[in-house]
Amino acid sequence: MDQRRTAQNSLSAADSRKAAPAAKDPVCGMQVKPEKASGKYEHAGQTYFFCSQHCLEKFRAEPAKYVPDSSPALPTASPGPPRASASPDAEPQYTCPMHPEVRQPNPGACPKCGMALEKVIDLAPATRTEFLCPMHPEVSREEPGACPICGMALEPRLLTHEEEVNPELVDMTRRFWVSLILTAPIFFLAMSAMFPGLLKHRPSGRVLHWIELGLATPVVIWGGFPFFERAYMSIVNRSLNMFTLIATGTGAAYLYSLVAALFSNLFPVSYRGPNGEVPVYFEAAATITTLVLLGQVLELRARSRTASALRTLIGLAPKKARLRREGTGGWSRGRAMWMSP
Repeated sequence: MDQRRTAQNSLSAADSRKAAPAAKDPVCGMQVKPEKASGKYEHAGQTYFFCSQHCLEKFRAEPAKYVPDSSPALPTASPGPPRASASPDAEPQYTCPMHPEVRQPNPGACPKCGMALEKVIDLAPATRTEFLCPMHPEVSREEPGACPICGMALEPRLLTHEEEVNPELVDMTRRFWVSLILTAPIFFLAMSAMFPGLLKHRPSGRVLHWIELGLATPVVIWGGFPFFERAYMSIVNRSLNMFTLIATGTGAAYLYSLVAALFSNLFPVSYRGPNGEVPVYFEAAATITTLVLLGQVLELRARSRTASALRTLIGLAPKKARLRREGTGGWSRGRAMWMSP
């Protein structure tokens, strides 16, 4: 008797599931059976069913766009833990290649070694194919098919993760080229003293010092500002690094030369040259700053290309896979799932 009652209850439950009316996906308009829906979402006191997770995420992000007549529901307290809203654009994270434990939401320099932070590589496939309806762009599928609204065949569209511009590389490149233009004449004037006849009308004495001062000041102060900033952070964090040495060397050479050019009478006779001039080192400070900027540009370019190569390699992952189940003796097809660490 109990077995017969259990069988009748199961049959009635199956009949009720079959009789459940199909719901309309508010995003793409497809008719979805509630028991086979890929997801559901409650909004303004009403439950909506969706044909795919893509439609669910679009509706969750902007429900008013697809249900304009409904007002947003007031937040209510739930006994469970709060669920984070799915945001299409996650906040980027930047890390140091030498110190992976250093992470921050904005680009900058590592507080330990001073290296430029890199954006954490997204291990998602570099490209994916999305199928859209040419008449109803809101209809989006991950597989080919027909539009549920007008019946037209969906057209493929290749979505590519575009290479993001590295702000650190752009900034260092601009500083390098400006510094190179200003350092070239300083270096030429300094080297011309070692090759007589190279420059017929070479300025000498105080005039030469003022020319070098005017050209070297923007190179050392503006071009080398990131190095002084990182050197300061290394001292504050008690983690001396390469930029501490660079800032100390170029800063000492520039400050000494600045005092020698402005207040040469403060130096004793033993500090003066054969012509009674105090030697300056503006060309050394400017040249070292420009060379370090060149090294930073080359390093950042190499790191950017490495990250791009990794994204391209990850994009070669197959989108389809065939899975062989043990004990069945056959193959089953399915989409490949991308697993991120």
